[in-house]
Amino acid sequence: MRSIWNGAISFGLVSIPVKLMNATESHAVSFRQIHTEDGGRIRYRKVCELEDREVSQAEIGKAYEDADGSMIPITDEDLSHLPIPTARTIEIVAFVPRERIDPLQMGTAYYLAASGAPAAKPYTLLREALGRSDRVAIAKFALRGRERLGMLRVSGDAIVMHGLLWPDEVRTPEGVAPDAGVTVREQELDLADALMDTLGEIDLDDLHDEYREALEEVIAAKAAGEAPPEAPGPAEPGKVLDLMAALESSVRAARESRGGEGTGTAEVRTLERRERPARRTPKETGGKKSTSTAAGKTAAGKTQARKSTSAARKSTAETDEETAKSAKTAHAAPTAHAAKTAKTAKTAKTAKTAKTAQKTPDRSTARKTAAEATAGSTAGKGAAKKTASSRRRGA
Repeated sequence: MRSIWNGAISFGLVSIPVKLMNATESHAVSFRQIHTEDGGRIRYRKVCELEDREVSQAEIGKAYEDADGSMIPITDEDLSHLPIPTARTIEIVAFVPRERIDPLQMGTAYYLAASGAPAAKPYTLLREALGRSDRVAIAKFALRGRERLGMLRVSGDAIVMHGLLWPDEVRTPEGVAPDAGVTVREQELDLADALMDTLGEIDLDDLHDEYREALEEVIAAKAAGEAPPEAPGPAEPGKVLDLMAALESSVRAARESRGGEGTGTAEVRTLERRERPARRTPKETGGKKSTSTAAGKTAAGKTQARKSTSAARKSTAETDEETAKSAKTAHAAPTAHAAKTAKTAKTAKTAKTAKTAQKTPDRSTARKTAAEATAGSTAGKGAAKKTASSRRRGA
């Protein structure tokens, strides 16, 4: 590689002789202007507008155009007296973390090569120090008549210097972001993440300039007298009516273009719509209303219990009457018949009492009713026996 600048790196009191070489090259296809009628070259000539004649390069100098259009001549002697300490020196002024450098500031890249054997050891020392500290060096240097800002970093076994823009040369992004407030939903972010996972990573060496290759094919065909190949027209982009649908289509297209690769971590699932529950009437939690409701329920229960008790007592009274009738009938019947009648009365009374207890909603009241019925039955049985005994004595 041919060097474009010779100087030295100033690293404190250490001076490292280096050569500056371009680290990049352009492969763009360049064209010349021609006369379309006969194919003749179109050339620009430097003409003095006052004398209206072409001048040579030796007659051309520099000048600064003032705001009013007047020219202020600047000679090489004027420029040689400028106080530029970095005319032939790359002066390192600081070491900072690489994250501190905004990529917007980075410009042309240059390789710094050690100039001669004496520069090998200090060059290696600076390279190893930069690599171990994981920092970059900020430096000033002069190139093509102006002082510039640079960043030194390690790339492999070489030191690379990137030209940097001065901080005041980077414009602020005013008016770039959307003015209106935009809200992005979580579902849209998930689909965007899925699309990025599907696209995955790529080896930068696999990327190439397809336009330049197609242009070279056209030039080769024209040089051979053949018709240039027809390139397929670009697909018209569809209108984005739904962002979610566009993201889902992009994920599918990315998977198809990669032949199904990269789909291990990216999953697109149709999100189910969650039905919103019906609104419920808010319940009043006031203490007064709850107390009154509970009191109403308690009063209703007590009233029902009283009704059940009254019904049970009425049933017991009816049973006693039937028992008395049975006892009266037993006067004319033998003792065995009286006992059988009493047993039948007891069975009927017990069944009727159980039926009444089933109709009673309160279980405790039913138990109480059954107990009272049993007691009444016992009393009736005793009365029947007493009556039968009296009849026998009279007889």
